[in-house]
Amino acid sequence: MAVAAPIRLLALGDSLTAGYGLAADEAFPIRLQRALKAEGWDVEVINAGVSGDTAAGGRARLDWALGVAPQAAIVELGANDALRGLDPDSTYANLDAILTRLERDHLPVLLAGMLAPPNLGADYADRFRAIYPRLTKAHDVVFYPFFLDGVATQRAMTLPDGMHPNPQGIDTIVQRILPSVRLLLGRVKAGPS
Repeated sequence: MAVAAPIRLLALGDSLTAGYGLAADEAFPIRLQRALKAEGWDVEVINAGVSGDTAAGGRARLDWALGVAPQAAIVELGANDALRGLDPDSTYANLDAILTRLERDHLPVLLAGMLAPPNLGADYADRFRAIYPRLTKAHDVVFYPFFLDGVATQRAMTLPDGMHPNPQGIDTIVQRILPSVRLLLGRVKAGPS
């Protein structure tokens, strides 16, 4: 009797996905995989997070990341673009290219949104915030509006740098994003039954 392979879920992101400052088993992909398995999903979450990566960096390494032959993807990019004050139009163009490529490969996508830090001013924050809803209108993705929901600005949820989630912060992210991940997995056509 053949055993069905797990669904391969690519987590393409920056340090928030990679697990900056955390033990390997505390990173978002591992904790998400554990939570999904606890619900009965047979899913392998592949950590394609690179600390410091921008949307352009994610776009540049997309072919490499797709080498694992995923059946779905989470795209979590943009935080470093905002921290560096990069042009939101450029961030949009790079994320649009990533989503276009994933669509071409018929991969369902969960797009995780990001917000700009307030020190860059209201105009920049508004322009940056608009990136993700625009992408959602242009592409058929599952949209999770803010990856750091419930964690940003919460000292008990972050490392001493005040930006990166600690293990409790990762657990909060996982619990909040799980309903969206379930929707994403429901779109996987070639997964196990």
